[in-house]
Amino acid sequence: MRALIACVVVALATASQDTTWVKTASGLTYAVLKSGTGAVAARGQSVTIHETTTLMNGTVIYDSRAKNTPVTFLLGGNQVITGVDEGVTGMRVGERRMLVIPPKLSVRSMYPANTPKDSTLRIDLELISVREPR
Repeated sequence: MRALIACVVVALATASQDTTWVKTASGLTYAVLKSGTGAVAARGQSVTIHETTTLMNGTVIYDSRAKNTPVTFLLGGNQVITGVDEGVTGMRVGERRMLVIPPKLSVRSMYPANTPKDSTLRIDLELISVREPR
């Protein structure tokens, strides 16, 4: 658990030093932590990511890296929260972004235990792969 907390602290510190933050019209804010060089993710493609999702106070909600279980979903297919769909669109394989997702872009049917529904989420994600759906 300490290693996980240390990873989140390092990611937050990295994102705050000399990082350019972009705020989209929808209210999503993101910063590119590491550039990618692979294919660009577009709506309608199947994408695989690693993500660490925290509340703004650092409480970890979900971490695919700790479980070594990447998440695969159809981009634009309403399979993840709107903020993740928007944040992944346009990323290149190998790219890592820090997303700050306001409550209006994080509406979901199920909430992990002790997660207020009106929470702003911070998601550190990395695009692992992009492929056309089968």
